[in-house]
Amino acid sequence: MGDETVTRGLYGMFRDVLRDACGRVKWEGGWRKNLIVTDCRRLLAGFVRGAPTGTLAIQGLQIGTGLAAWDISMPPPTPAQTVLVDPFPFTEARAALTFNYLTGAVVSPTPTNRLQIFASLGPGKPPWPDANHGSLTLREFGLAAQLDGATTLINYVRHPAIVKDPTSTLERTIWLVF
Repeated sequence: MGDETVTRGLYGMFRDVLRDACGRVKWEGGWRKNLIVTDCRRLLAGFVRGAPTGTLAIQGLQIGTGLAAWDISMPPPTPAQTVLVDPFPFTEARAALTFNYLTGAVVSPTPTNRLQIFASLGPGKPPWPDANHGSLTLREFGLAAQLDGATTLINYVRHPAIVKDPTSTLERTIWLVF
């Protein structure tokens, strides 16, 4: 019997749209794959078992600057990724995210095997530059959950640099398929 591949049966996709202060599209990325990391499977197992204390669903979308070196050569992430490379990521809380079940690309009123998470990071979000960051150049993100009381990633993306000025809005749509 062969070993199971970490992402077999699970996959994710994401799409970004950057809008200017007037709401016009400045840049639109197509649908791209994201990495479902190992802790997503651990989180799912916890829920099937009965969600032990300290195990919580998606708690937010973490966004980081990653490394400037990725602009030249971006190494692929590994399924073992548990945190963003940026040691001071911005977290958009769960309450600010929109969650929907999908059938294909259509919102479903009942649970399906496809979950859509939508975040709209408007003007001033993330609140950079700050004491820890010198720019608004974004290169990574992940969905964060709690597993045994610790924050961990359930998916992770390294992407080409997105320069977000203080007045623009970044709309990020994420699909997780189980």
